[in-house]
Amino acid sequence: MIRIVIAEDQLMLLGALGSLLDLEEGMEVVGQASNGEEACQLVKQHQPDICIMDIEMPGKSGLEAAEELQQYPCKIIILTTFARPGYFERAQKAGVSGYLLKDSPSEELATSIRKIMEGQRIFAPELVDVAFGTENQNPLTDREIQVIQLMAEGKNTKDISSELFITPGTVRNYVSVILDKLQVTNRIEAISRFKEKGWFK
Repeated sequence: MIRIVIAEDQLMLLGALGSLLDLEEGMEVVGQASNGEEACQLVKQHQPDICIMDIEMPGKSGLEAAEELQQYPCKIIILTTFARPGYFERAQKAGVSGYLLKDSPSEELATSIRKIMEGQRIFAPELVDVAFGTENQNPLTDREIQVIQLMAEGKNTKDISSELFITPGTVRNYVSVILDKLQVTNRIEAISRFKEKGWFK
C-alpha cells in the first residue's frame, strides 16, 4: 500500500485530490494539510511513502517544506500551477522526486506516483522546456539580486545604500540596470517580473 500525505491550501482541491487517490488501487491518503508546516508535521507523524505538495501556501511554502523533509525517506512530489524556472531549480536542489502541473490529467498523477515509487523521477515536460530555455535564465548579477531583494522588502534608495555600503547614486545605477535587464519601466514592475519568474530565493 502506497501511503500518501497531501498539502494544498485550496481546500476544495485538497479534498478532491484525497478522494481521487483513495479510489486508486494500492493507495491510501493518510493525511491532508493546508500548509507546509502541517505537511511537515504529518510526514513526521505518519511516515508516508509520498508527500504531494503545492508550492505557494501560507506560512511555510511547499519548497521550504521539501527542503526541511530531505532527511526523511518520504518522496516529495510538487504539484503546482507554476511552471517557473526558479521554483523548478530550487525543487531539484531539494531533491524532489516529481514536479507536476495541476492542469495534468488526474490519472497521470496516479501513474507518476507508481513510477516514483519504482525509483523514477518525473518532471512535467513543460517545466524542462521552461527551465532550460535560455530566455529564462536570470540575467541579474549577485549584487543586482541583492538590490532587487531589498527593493522587494520595501527599502528605498537610502536604506539600500546604507545596507550595502554603497552610495545612493550607485544604487540608482543598479536600479537602472535592473529595469533595463528585466525590460520593465519601474521598481514595482521589476519586483513583479522577478517574482513571476520564480527567481527570489
